[in-house]
Amino acid sequence: MRTLDWVVLALTLASIVSYGIYKGRGSRNIKGYLLADRQMRWYTVALSIMATQASAITFTSTPGQAFVDGMRFVQYYLGLPIAMVILSITAVPIFHKLGVFTAYEYLEHRFDSKTRTLTSIIFLVSRGLGAGMTIYAPSVVLSVMLGWDIRLTSTLIGGAVIIYTTSGGVKAVNWTDFQQLLIIMFGMFVAFFMTIHLLPADVGFAEALHVAGGMGKLNLIDFSFDLSNRYNFWSGIIGGMFVALAYFGTDQSQVQRYLTGQSVTQSRLGLLFNGMAKVPMQFFILLLGAMVFVFYQFERPPLFFNPVETQKIRESSERGVFEQLEQQHEGIFRDKSEKLRDYLQALRAADEPGAQQSIEAVRSAQEREQLLRKEAARIVEATSGPVVTNDTNYIFLSFVSKYLPVGLVGLVFACIFAATMSSSSGELSALATCSIVDVYKRHVRKNADERHYLVISRILMALWGVYGIGFAQFASGLGSLVEAVNIIGSLFYGTMLGVFLTAFYLKSIKGTAVFWGAVVSQAVVLTLFASEYFLGIVQLSWLWYPVVGCLVVAGVALVFHRLIANKKASSLT
Repeated sequence: MRTLDWVVLALTLASIVSYGIYKGRGSRNIKGYLLADRQMRWYTVALSIMATQASAITFTSTPGQAFVDGMRFVQYYLGLPIAMVILSITAVPIFHKLGVFTAYEYLEHRFDSKTRTLTSIIFLVSRGLGAGMTIYAPSVVLSVMLGWDIRLTSTLIGGAVIIYTTSGGVKAVNWTDFQQLLIIMFGMFVAFFMTIHLLPADVGFAEALHVAGGMGKLNLIDFSFDLSNRYNFWSGIIGGMFVALAYFGTDQSQVQRYLTGQSVTQSRLGLLFNGMAKVPMQFFILLLGAMVFVFYQFERPPLFFNPVETQKIRESSERGVFEQLEQQHEGIFRDKSEKLRDYLQALRAADEPGAQQSIEAVRSAQEREQLLRKEAARIVEATSGPVVTNDTNYIFLSFVSKYLPVGLVGLVFACIFAATMSSSSGELSALATCSIVDVYKRHVRKNADERHYLVISRILMALWGVYGIGFAQFASGLGSLVEAVNIIGSLFYGTMLGVFLTAFYLKSIKGTAVFWGAVVSQAVVLTLFASEYFLGIVQLSWLWYPVVGCLVVAGVALVFHRLIANKKASSLT
């Protein structure tokens, strides 16, 4: 990056921290610190929800996901609007009526303290991992792209978040989320239009879409029903709905956003707006990745997008082999570009047979190119180990660094920092709230004054921030980050959702039955995960984990309820 880029990046980060401190001032008790005195308007709630959900992983990894796998990842979000309607009808009025600080307080009202505590612990474990991932993911990518040590990038991001979250609480989080999402979307729109502008002069947007579609990158909807297929219509509409119900209905990082709403109506509007806007937003970001893919059909891409690992290979004994692969890659690229020109010419002439013949040749060249990329990844693995063979997360930022004009590079990197800070701050606030309300205040010190709880809340928020920074500095071994962060959530969301849905709809079920249902559910989901990812026995897309977990909670709870009822009947007899 050049001087102007650094200025843009520094000013953006300074404005976010300053704005957060300014908007978060005046919190004198834990209601103000943790719930912003329930005075947030719907648009602040909505944008805060979206910003917390749309982490930097969304903006670094999702375009790369579209580059590699096409736009089918958008199907993951198809169930989200349905979930928003369900939660607006059920969860929002219940939580507002009870005046709870966390979603898990409701479980003690409905069941008992052990069920509340178990669900709180599951949340703390899952969201703690998620918070660490949220800081780690962009830190490792930025450390490579900027040439910084990961300890510096993670400390810079985490430290900035700690400053304004601990000073202003959830009010600072919500208002900075509002500001950050505006910055992020502006930066993404600029990047999109610059990508279109950088295409060859004779290739317009419509023709770029033809190229992307012809090469299989506009694979939006797949109606085939296959449990092992990660992304299809059914896994999205069913599995995605369960994920969204669990995330927005049981995850405190999202529940806390709409608990700050002025009223039930304001909270509902915030959720419904998110349901309407999220799918188009993800579609746009994936389309950006597809356009970057089209750009690289006319401008030769690197054989491997991670610049640090590429440099290591050039300095290793594998240099000669890698350079031979690069020469083959250049030849394939030239052949593919010529065939693409023929394809576009045939389209302009309405020559369908010629267009079909040309695109088949392009696809053949693309398959050869993918084989070369796999071979390059094998060389990287031999040089540096298996943890760096996935370069999906570097595709978009590699494009930004090399081709965007001065100033815009700094803006896009500022967007990545802003997205990291928005999602991290929401998670730290939720973790601190759950820790103080569901654990400390409930089990450690029940009758302290407001000042004591406020001080402990600030300390816990800072400690969770330090944990996130520590995780970021020592974590490794991740693939596509946008998938990794969602897989972590899917391991726990089904159990939490099952507990809440049982609470809402199975009125006869009591605490002990649902407690054991949750224990069995979590064991089943973790077993499925281990069977697939470590043993290779079960082939089940992670989008189905929340469905399985939820059904196991309800099923086991019903069985335990029946056994307990029969035991009581026998005792009476």
